[in-house]
Amino acid sequence: MARSEPRSDNLTGILLMLAEMALFAVEDLFLKLAATGLPVGQIVLISGALGAPVFWVMARRQGRGIWVKEALHPAVFARNAGEMIAAASYVAALAAVPLGTVAAVLQALPLAVTMGAALVFAERVGWRRWTAILAGFAGVLLVIRPGSDGFRVETLLVLISVAGIVLRDLAARAIPASVTTAQVSAWGLLSVTLLGIGMMLASGQAKAVSGPETIILLGAVVFGTAGYWAVTAATRTGEVAVVAPFRYSRLVFSMSLGVAFLAERPDGPTLAGAGLIVASGLYAFARERRLKRASLVA
Repeated sequence: MARSEPRSDNLTGILLMLAEMALFAVEDLFLKLAATGLPVGQIVLISGALGAPVFWVMARRQGRGIWVKEALHPAVFARNAGEMIAAASYVAALAAVPLGTVAAVLQALPLAVTMGAALVFAERVGWRRWTAILAGFAGVLLVIRPGSDGFRVETLLVLISVAGIVLRDLAARAIPASVTTAQVSAWGLLSVTLLGIGMMLASGQAKAVSGPETIILLGAVVFGTAGYWAVTAATRTGEVAVVAPFRYSRLVFSMSLGVAFLAERPDGPTLAGAGLIVASGLYAFARERRLKRASLVA
């Protein structure tokens, strides 16, 4: 019986991770649909303004406030900056780039986080994982194809978004352990709200939100919030090394939605690059898991 419980927990964690990736893919579809009629700054503002209260309520239920001195911690400011960079560039990318392409480039995120941890925190990364990282970024180059006729400069926005997420995730490690996830999330989304206001003031663009656009934006918030809950539950239920590789299912969901609802047709280089990115990430996960097992045995 003792041996069956971890397998059961891992299966639950895998199912939750798959659900999270599907939910985030649907959120991206809603955001892309919204971006066809609304300015990017307005979408950033609405997303932050609708999402922040959710985590404020969660923090209150945990007996925590958000207007506390910990909000001024330098690591919180750094994380908020990463959140703002990621949000603005990601919405802008969704507005201009096919959904499948955005999803393919985004799959390089785990490799980028590993590289950032090695460079910033001096975490040990062996030559095999460095090779996987380089192979993954070679896959990114296959997807975006700089210098070719198929190159779209807007695709670089996805890379900027990845850089913002890396900054966000690395900065989160330096936030005091006493600060809850709900507090950190509320601060990040409040920062995104302020950024949206600044973008709208700078561009002077604003548009009345129609009924269908309201439904689309609410759908994005509902699916995004549900996805956030699912990833939190997944990482707390199963072993990270077992559950984490299923993050790559987001690519399948996103490409499928792009084909079904947006008439997108990923070309050969995009599919090949996406495959290389995913294969590199899976190898890096497998290698990390093998090293952890070896350290436990030793």
